[in-house]
Parts: sequence; structure tokens; C-alpha cells
Amino acid sequence: MTVDTSSAVRSREENWQPVLELAVEEVFEIMLGCRVTPASRSQHKTCEDYTAMIGLAGSLCGVLTVCCGAHTAKQVAKCMLGDIASSEDQVADALGEICNMVAGNFKNKLTGMDGRCMLSVPTIISGGEYEFRSLADGETLDVCVLFEEAPVTVRLELHT
Repeated sequence: MTVDTSSAVRSREENWQPVLELAVEEVFEIMLGCRVTPASRSQHKTCEDYTAMIGLAGSLCGVLTVCCGAHTAKQVAKCMLGDIASSEDQVADALGEICNMVAGNFKNKLTGMDGRCMLSVPTIISGGEYEFRSLADGETLDVCVLFEEAPVTVRLELHT
């Protein structure tokens, strides 16, 4: 699935939500061997013990985040690395890589975006006592899925 970004005002709101949803589904299936199911935020409040983020710069500016609880982050790491995934560093690295893969997969689905949008190195925040605020002032796209019955929220916040 590709979306043409050459239109004068890219219709992000209507065209990019399903692209982000597909990117999330594909990454979880390919990287973790697990199908995720859609969930609404009202039905499943995300415990945000971990937030992984990737900055986007160039033709597409903003930040993509992946938020989940500590147990879920450990399950992600275990699916990626097997039983050796036990340290906090390995959990953070695994969640950062999932975030990176979702951002890259999403970007690659947008026609003409490959060389015109750069991704930052992943940054991971852990702990339950933080509030994340982005200075992006444009459209926000949210995808909430259930991974092993636990909520994971992926958010793309764009700067206009």
C-alpha cells in the first residue's frame, strides 16, 4: 500500500491512518511473530512504563512513539531475543527497535518519502512518573493494539 505525498496539501488525516495501522501490524507480525488486534483507547488504557520514540525530519517532521507497560515491553524483548532477554538494556533496545521498524515501515509506504525523510536514533524513556509532551503542532495519528492481550499505543505526531 502506498500513499502519494506529491499532492499540494498531503491529506494525512484521511490517508495516513490506515498506512500507520498496517505498518504496526506488519512489524509485530514480522519481528515478533505475533498478530496484534485493534483496541480503542477507551477500552484499554495503556500503562505507559516505557515510551520509545523516533524523530522524523525532512519532508515529514515530527515524532513517532510506542508506549506500553513494563511487562509488555519485556514480552516484546522476549519475542525478539528469546529467553536471554532479561536486562533493562535489552528490553529498551528491543522496544526501540520496534519503534524504529514501525517508523521506517510507515515512511517506506509513503510514495517518494524514502530519501526525503530521515529517522533519528531511538530514544527510550522508562518509569511510571513522567509525562510526554511533543512540540509538534500538526496532525496526530494514534493506533492502539493489543499485543498478548496488553495494550500498545503507537502515536505519530506531525509538525506542520
